[in-house]
Amino acid sequence: MAIGLIIIGDEILSGRRIDKHFPKLLELLTQRGLQLSWAEYLGDDPARITATLKRTLASDDIVFCTGGIGATPDDHTRQCAAAALGVPLALHPEARSKIQERIGDMAGESGVTPDFDSPENQHRLKMGEFPVGADIIPNPYNKIPGFSLRNTSGQGAHYFAPGFPVMAWPMFEWVLETHYADLFHRQAWAERSMLVFESAESTLTPLMEAIEAEFAQVKVFSLPHVGDEKTRRHIDLGVKGDPQQVDPAFEKLQQGLRLLKAEYQVSA
Repeated sequence: MAIGLIIIGDEILSGRRIDKHFPKLLELLTQRGLQLSWAEYLGDDPARITATLKRTLASDDIVFCTGGIGATPDDHTRQCAAAALGVPLALHPEARSKIQERIGDMAGESGVTPDFDSPENQHRLKMGEFPVGADIIPNPYNKIPGFSLRNTSGQGAHYFAPGFPVMAWPMFEWVLETHYADLFHRQAWAERSMLVFESAESTLTPLMEAIEAEFAQVKVFSLPHVGDEKTRRHIDLGVKGDPQQVDPAFEKLQQGLRLLKAEYQVSA
């Protein structure tokens, strides 16, 4: 199963807010020996959100999705997920209970008796309307849950959380620990790299192709840098993959660079 991330919100695409979910999910996955395979950013466009979710729900991927699950006019994710599956929204009984707990907590903090039938509190219950068949994701910050859906392929799932990092991050961590602990550190991984100075990628490409052809469990990466006040023009060149193949592949890469008379410096 590949792991993906969908980040929803006009505020990200307009620059009003800077996305913090991408680096945090990378951190959570890396700590557990997992890798992120893809990520997508979407605005608050219901048609585009629905089309994207319809496509990703048909995959076998594990997908984390943030943003748009509230109950204001610019929140569309719950509705779009239901449309992508062709099912209605319905108030989830566990979500109802958690939201009412939150309402009670807020009333207690203000020293009043909660009125669960008030228009305001009835509107809050809409945050617990999820696509039929969804399960809830507990929210330790304010109890208002997220939700999860199984993929239509029969493999993988989607996990929906609010756009607020203080809520989304512990929710995603809960998902990983609860549902995917068996995947942690299953695939050993290593990476080694070097800086190759004043060389063109076109010159290095045949060597890179030869390394990948000889070492099937290794990928070669090449990241050019135009140089700055600290470092002159270089390519961050390296190999990553199966630890048993990374070291011999890296040595073969260095041998090739020496034959090309390329200047390089092995990274720490």
